[in-house]
Amino acid sequence: MIALISFGLSGSSHVRTRWAAYYSDQARAEEFRDYGLVVFDADRHPPLSPLAAGGTTVLGYLSLGEIERHRAWFADLREMGVLLGENRNWPGSYYIDLRDPGWHRAVIDKLVPALLAQGFGGVFLDTLDDASELERLDPDGRRGMTAAAVSLVKELRRTFPKITVMMNRGYALLPDVAGHIDIALGESVYGTYDFERKVYRAVPAAEYREQVQLLKQARKRNPALRICSLDYWDPADREGIRRIYREERANGFDPYVATVGLDQLMKEPH
Repeated sequence: MIALISFGLSGSSHVRTRWAAYYSDQARAEEFRDYGLVVFDADRHPPLSPLAAGGTTVLGYLSLGEIERHRAWFADLREMGVLLGENRNWPGSYYIDLRDPGWHRAVIDKLVPALLAQGFGGVFLDTLDDASELERLDPDGRRGMTAAAVSLVKELRRTFPKITVMMNRGYALLPDVAGHIDIALGESVYGTYDFERKVYRAVPAAEYREQVQLLKQARKRNPALRICSLDYWDPADREGIRRIYREERANGFDPYVATVGLDQLMKEPH
């Protein structure tokens, strides 16, 4: 476990803890210079070296629970027979059988090293919550998915002890992996996007409180664990965005508020 004591450039605590997720290559690297932590897409992103040289921790996106058809390794996974079917909520994205040892080997031997070779300082692990959801929906057919996801995270940490590991959601895994990651991310904790109605809206109060509690419990298990939040909100509602930043900081989290496409850098309004 690598404790993250300080991020980014010198200055106020507010600057050091500022972070962002951005999945495009249109922004210039200098636009991120005030951010101590940035998550980029593995395939399309601004130049990495200027940010790393300035002290920013830059993480590369890595989906472990499902894969999009456009990713370079999609055909290999289909040939391996580890795909379980298409995610109806995200057409073109296919679930991965996390129990398959071949997938574990691909992650450890190929995918993570490829990200590090690009210049990323670590990995952002996404879609691991698929494991527990698939097992919940089909307890017999998907038995062991959650345990396999936990095993993969631990194996990744053992193999790459010095890189930064950030995990998105995966709340069912947190009791077992909180001590093996550096950053836990709560996505859509306070604000989210309703794809059916095509509007930004607040998360139901009970769901919001549950996520906050789960994240705080993870930090009790690992006091060095950094907690970040990623909320989605209407970029025109500046007061609403300010409210989310205040709320998440009051929870003890490092917040970022974005549009659902994550293809523009949204500065915190003052």
